[in-house]
Amino acid sequence: MERELLLLGFLRRENMHGYKLNEFIERDMAACTDLKKPTAYFLLDRMAKLGWISMRETREGNRPPRRVYRVTARGEAEYQKMLRENLAAFIETKFPGDVGLGFADDLDVNDVLPLLAERRTALAAKLTELNAVPEHSGSLQLIVSHQQFHLDAELRWLDQVVAQFESKAK
Repeated sequence: MERELLLLGFLRRENMHGYKLNEFIERDMAACTDLKKPTAYFLLDRMAKLGWISMRETREGNRPPRRVYRVTARGEAEYQKMLRENLAAFIETKFPGDVGLGFADDLDVNDVLPLLAERRTALAAKLTELNAVPEHSGSLQLIVSHQQFHLDAELRWLDQVVAQFESKAK
């Protein structure tokens, strides 16, 4: 339900057409969510059918019509329910990439080190990308700062792992 919560949260701040909503998510929130355009449109359609949002078509000049979405009273109630549930929930984080680390001793240490360096480069690039995201106002910035904090901690932890393997190489 976090995707619906995300969409409802944005629409509560401003009535938007789907393109603008997706553009904002891709530009400013891509590091924090994997919500893709087709899924967003599917969810908007589903939420409209559930009565959580209303949709009206607008047209500017010769452009094709756009659907502008806004949260309904029913959607506001659902948003408040989902928001409270999400804030109270502890959602355990799993790290699928750690499985390989569990078996890294099965490789020669000189094979492991370049692989970890490649991993570190990708991690550092993601952190750099996230640090370039424009700052958001209010609590919306917490989504970005949580990701930044996590990636920074992951980078420091990975440096410790690399140091352990480097000590084995000597």
